[in-house]
Amino acid sequence: MSRLVFLFLTAFLLMAAPAVHAVTDPFPKSARAYLTQVGGTTVWAHQADEKLPPASLTKIMTALLVLERANLNATVTVTPAVAAETGHRLRLRVGEKYRVRDLLAAMLIESANDAARALAEHIAGSEARFADIMNARAVQLGLKNTRFTNAAGHHDPGHYTTANDLVVMTEAALARPLFRELVSTVRYEIRSVNGKRRFKLENSNKLLPKYDGMVGVKTGYTPEAGRCLVALAERDGIEVLIVLLRAKNRWNLAEKMLDTAFELYAAGGGKKAPVEVAQR
Repeated sequence: MSRLVFLFLTAFLLMAAPAVHAVTDPFPKSARAYLTQVGGTTVWAHQADEKLPPASLTKIMTALLVLERANLNATVTVTPAVAAETGHRLRLRVGEKYRVRDLLAAMLIESANDAARALAEHIAGSEARFADIMNARAVQLGLKNTRFTNAAGHHDPGHYTTANDLVVMTEAALARPLFRELVSTVRYEIRSVNGKRRFKLENSNKLLPKYDGMVGVKTGYTPEAGRCLVALAERDGIEVLIVLLRAKNRWNLAEKMLDTAFELYAAGGGKKAPVEVAQR
């Protein structure tokens, strides 16, 4: 079935029948788990409650706790544990000092693991205690299929979440203006408190500024988690949110999902997301 025919048939179903209707998922098996929401309503989903490693999507929860608990102008001193962080990082050095605000930017824009570890230690004294705070906050948010063991998203058998749970924590984070601002920032520069080191950050989200209406949110990758993405786009007051876990080709898939969601919404005559696809 061509995409044009699919959109036409979906539009016909939307106009012809009352209440909520199930339609065929247009992206079967394109990722291990995924979902798309239009105006807060899920329009299609696949294995959205399966527990999977989220990689750096973990940093959404870390950022939420930083915004809830930390003084953004406070100074953080880099510890040996922070300097020893692995994966994608700024290579912060022991004894250097940075503002919380700048480390938050590095974590969300550049996806820096050492920035995440520094913030976790600043808030809780250790990453292990910070993970306890993360899990307590997950319970408060009603996330029944989420558990964290670290702040950055390193792979661990006990570290997992779901597409549905990621929507909840992302919405909580997006309610914070600074989070929304940072995840939409393409390039940014931070510096150490003494000004001796500077870092030019570039957003890991390749949809910025390529995709029309892209707000941002967060990318993630580990060999075990695969390519992950939470993305939010807005056009004419309509917001579309997608979550991809272990996607085969996250950038092309994300664009297709977003385009289709916006087109289906328009095909529905401007009414708020009347279609909900049964999860497979």
